[in-house]
Amino acid sequence: MNALPRLLLATALATCPGIFPAAVLAEDLIIGFTLDADTLDPANHRKRETETIIRNIYDGLLTRDANMLVVPEIAESMTQVSATEYDFKIRSGIKFHDGTMLTAEDVKFTLDRITVEGAMGGQTSPRQGLMGPVASVEVTAADTVRITLKEPWPILPAMLPNQQIVSKAYVEKVGNEGLATMENGTGPFKLVEWRKGDAVILERFDDYYGGATDIAPVGKACVDRVIFKIIPESASRVAALLAGEVQIINELPAFSMAQVAANDGTQVMTVNGTRSFFIAMNMEGEAFDDIKVRQAAAMSIDKDLIIDKILAGTASPIDGILSPDAFGASELPKAGYDLEKAKALLVEAGFPDGIDVTMDTEGAFKDTAEAVASMLTKAGIRTTVVVGEGAQLSDKWRTKGAPKSGDMYFTSWGNGSLDPFDIFTPTHRTNDRGNSAGYANPALDALLDAAAVELDVEKRRAMYREAELMINADQPYVYLWVPQDIYGVSKRVTGWQPSADSRINLHDACLN
Repeated sequence: MNALPRLLLATALATCPGIFPAAVLAEDLIIGFTLDADTLDPANHRKRETETIIRNIYDGLLTRDANMLVVPEIAESMTQVSATEYDFKIRSGIKFHDGTMLTAEDVKFTLDRITVEGAMGGQTSPRQGLMGPVASVEVTAADTVRITLKEPWPILPAMLPNQQIVSKAYVEKVGNEGLATMENGTGPFKLVEWRKGDAVILERFDDYYGGATDIAPVGKACVDRVIFKIIPESASRVAALLAGEVQIINELPAFSMAQVAANDGTQVMTVNGTRSFFIAMNMEGEAFDDIKVRQAAAMSIDKDLIIDKILAGTASPIDGILSPDAFGASELPKAGYDLEKAKALLVEAGFPDGIDVTMDTEGAFKDTAEAVASMLTKAGIRTTVVVGEGAQLSDKWRTKGAPKSGDMYFTSWGNGSLDPFDIFTPTHRTNDRGNSAGYANPALDALLDAAAVELDVEKRRAMYREAELMINADQPYVYLWVPQDIYGVSKRVTGWQPSADSRINLHDACLN
């Protein structure tokens, strides 16, 4: 593109400050993205959207390809020395964005920062639970790091792609507070500017080592710049895509798929998701402590109808917490849609006139939550949807060990590893960080703990089958569906495909 058209494009987009940052160029790859990052510190968040942005700036020891296969990234190789010891040989020649070389000491520092209590200036990383029973991380040679576990934990390799490596010297220089807004990663892009609530602007790191050798092409990123433009409203994201103002949008509403597919310059791309949707029912309250009321809620919802009419068939129903694609998932008894039985159960529970409840959710799920609420209301569970901000709802429903104050919570939990450990345990173990139902079952706790360290694959699978049958019978949640991840993509984009872990990896994306 010559200088004049480029200047005209930049000027036109700059006149819409609420939509795009100034000086957008035709060569920029712009992502219409639902949520801003909470932080740029890889060790201080628990949000997939935050991780998506961070993982274009930082790399990890291991990563996943688009088919969810775990492959080496910063690590050249991984060797399991024993049931509790893993050695990682670190690749040579990897540079941080400030030009310094990555060493094994940086890897140890990163993992200690995540796993050691109080390692972040007295704060413990919220990602500590993702590292399971790590006992120590030691540098055993100039290019080798050993991770030692307190007990066998077979899914360590599956969990390591969640952790990105930081520079020890840089963190010691800028501190934890500095790392929240600045970066010094080894990823394909480096930070230009973070306009909080508006945009994260990245540019290609030309000294990038190339990324995982098992994921072609290896080398520096294809595009010069990437902009994550924060557009929370679905209609605005779709409009920006159709107008050619962004090239990829996440969380394309199912009802907009036909419109995007029919547009000459855009297409729909989908991938089986790893996020289970459910409704937490507050078992510490006065209504949902009765299993009959919880069963009534489950029977009130016609999941198949919602999947067909609202989600355009792009989801799989679930009757427990696990995705059908997850390890240990199996066929479970179905609550079934039975409005009359639901009403009868409410009467049996002592609520012949029904109950009035509120259901919290985030704005992105408001329409679906309202459809669910209308079904609950027909059964006598008169439900009002209340939209809240994500962090506020997490504080309300997911503060570990705190009493629950709401009635119902329409939400979801991601399971990027497709292993039960990082979805089953946090959402169902007594007082765990994602147990928004306030569910407590000591027998389940013991089973989940045992399954986490069981090395025999078939025994472990059977344990999770037993655990799923327990929660299916107790019904602490209304288990809903696992939707596909749906993206709207400009036909100018080549070389990119969506990943089931919701990561938008832009290293390979090109614009034509």
